[in-house]
Amino acid sequence: MGAKPDKTAVVAIERRVPHPIYGKIIKTTKKITVHDENNDARLNDTVKVMETRPISKTKRWRLIEIVTRSEEA
Repeated sequence: MGAKPDKTAVVAIERRVPHPIYGKIIKTTKKITVHDENNDARLNDTVKVMETRPISKTKRWRLIEIVTRSEEA
């Protein structure tokens, strides 16, 4: 169980933006590290996060709620 960090989740924020030159809509993804106090979030869950004070070197976000659960396991 040592591979995953404790009380931390990595959340991917996917946006659809137009390409700066060609105008085609493309997906851009940004990963943020979120503080998950109770280790509730699982893979492929849709979550709501809130910006907060720095909790660690990379964590500046806090998990507010899990909007939808994933269908896996």
